[in-house]
Parts: sequence; structure tokens; C-alpha cells
Amino acid sequence: MNQLVETLAVVAGALLLLVTSYDLFQSVVLPRPAVRKFGLARSVVRPLWRVWRWVALRSTAVDRSEARLAAFAPVALIVLFLVWALALIAGYALIIYGLRTEFRPELADFPEAFYVSASTLVPLAYGDFVPELGFARALIIIESANGVAFAALAITLLFELYGSFREREEAVVALDALAGAPASAVQLLETAAAHNMDGTLRETFEEWRKWAAMVLESHLAYPLLIYFRSSHDNEAWINSFGAVMDAATLILSSVDNDESSGSAKLMFTVGNHMVEDIAWVLRFPPDTSPIIEREEYVAAIARLKAAGYRAMDGEEHWQKFAKLRGNYATVLNRIASTLSAPPAPWVGDRSYLPHRQRPRRRRSPVAQKPAA
Repeated sequence: MNQLVETLAVVAGALLLLVTSYDLFQSVVLPRPAVRKFGLARSVVRPLWRVWRWVALRSTAVDRSEARLAAFAPVALIVLFLVWALALIAGYALIIYGLRTEFRPELADFPEAFYVSASTLVPLAYGDFVPELGFARALIIIESANGVAFAALAITLLFELYGSFREREEAVVALDALAGAPASAVQLLETAAAHNMDGTLRETFEEWRKWAAMVLESHLAYPLLIYFRSSHDNEAWINSFGAVMDAATLILSSVDNDESSGSAKLMFTVGNHMVEDIAWVLRFPPDTSPIIEREEYVAAIARLKAAGYRAMDGEEHWQKFAKLRGNYATVLNRIASTLSAPPAPWVGDRSYLPHRQRPRRRRSPVAQKPAA
């Protein structure tokens, strides 16, 4: 009976190590998305985010809620490391338990095997349990080497994530000068049409074409980056990207002979590719709704005309705008809603704008008591 239990423990430990190693490989080493594949640690992130968001949004103070939401991604990263580490320790502990007779003193139970495994992976072994036979010695050496490799992978992942995060946020912060915070497509076009701003719109589309390509690669390979929030007030990477996409869509559908139309088309193509792939990873169903109403579109065209663009709001142009925007609008809104991003014009929940200052309520005058 004991022999059967030991054999089952070794087999179970080997299977757990294979699953964990595969998950580490596809999550850290392999720089491409892994969709509909088994993910031991990644399956923790989405349920944890739902609970975390619910708790964070219970606060009535916007600043406090934003601070709590911003803490999620670093905490989730630590949780991922802990899940991987515990899975590795448990896997080796099961094998060590199956080989407990090869240690001196002999391991009495699974908790002692777990202790030996944990102190070896770290490593912090005190020498109170010594492997005396060949296979047990080889296993301890392999686990110790695995611990060093795990630490190296953790450091590599940290550098990769925060490097990609900084690169993403640089363009978001720079866009504030053109599109405001939160970003607005119409404001971006108005600013670019001002005096001495020649070529600014074309350069912006080109910069964000490269930005979309960078995010396409990094966020699909490391989906946890989606949950990293901008560190500045009223900013969100999904809002800024949506503003640039909307600006490109307005140029392509409703503005004649604009010099930036070529750059707008290239940016729209790469940006649409990024939206499609993120929707694929997050398993969002397809939807072709443009989200905004015709009246909002007409108001935007009126502002563009006032800024000096040769803009038109006829039925043909509206239909073209709605068709182009239907390629990405629903996905952007779902991402913004999922992340509880600050609402922005045309992106996210526009019915509630907590970032706008509201007039304080005046207290009703207290009736003074008559003098005695």
C-alpha cells in the first residue's frame, strides 16, 4: 500500500511540474498569445480582477478608487509569481514524498516533504534532511537549478512588463497637449489645424501607428499589461488610442483632400488589427455598432468646419464613418468598461463623468434663534 501511494505521489508531482513548466514557458518565455490553452496561473487574473474592481469601486472618492484600481496589476503579478512558485514546490514535494526513504532522517509525512522542497527551491536548506541515494540527490540538484531559473524568469518578466508599460505611457502623456485629458478626437483635429501646426497630424498618426504595433506585440504576449493603469489623472491608454482612431476615421470618412489621409489610413489599418487581436484574446464577440449617434457626428463635423477642415456630414459620409468606426468601437468600449477607465468623449461610459468637477451643494441657512 505504501509503495502504491509513493508511486502515485511521484506521478502526480511529475504531472504538476510539467503543467507548471508549460505555463511558465507560454507565459514568460514564448512571446506570443496563448488563446484557449491551459493556463494554470493566468486563470487567476480575471476572477481576481472582478473581485478587486468591485471592492475598489465601492468608494465614493474617485481618487481613492483610482489608486485601488491602479494597484491591481502589481498585486496580480505578485500573485502569479506565488502561484507558479507554490505549484513548483508542491510538484517537487510530491516527488520527494514518494522518495522519502532515500532521505536521512526519513521524511515522516508530506508537510516535511513540502518543507524540504520549499527550502531547496529558494534555496534556504539547513541540512536537517539529507538525500543519501542517487535519485534523491539528483532531484534536489534539479530543483535547486529550477529555483535559480525561476528567479531569472521572474526578473526578466518584470523588466519586460515595466519596459513595455513605460513605452506605452510616453505616447499617452504626449497626446495630452493635442487631444486633452481625457483625450478627444475632435480636440486633436482642432489643435492640429491651428496656426504653425503643419504636419502635426500626419506625425501623430505615424507615431500612433508605431504605438499600435508595439502594443499589439507586447499586450498580446503579456495580457497582464492590459490592467496596468496610467499614472496621470484622467488618462487611460484605451481612451487615448480611441481618440486617435476616431480622428483617423473622421479624416478618412468626412474630410476631403487632407494631407494626413495617407498616414490616417495606415494608422487605422494597424490600429484595427490591434483591436481585432485583443478582442480575440479577451474573447469579445464581434459587433459592428458605431456606438455614437448621428447628432454627435454632426456636431463634430461642425467643429471641424469651424477649425478649417473641408468636412462634410451628408448621409454618404455618415454611413462611411459608421462603417469604419463599427470595426473597433464596441471592442474599445468593452475594454474601457472592463477596466473601469475614466470616461472620455466617444469611448467608455459617458453617462457618468466622475472626473468632472461638480458644483458643491449649498447648505440651507440655519434659522437663527430669536434673542432672549
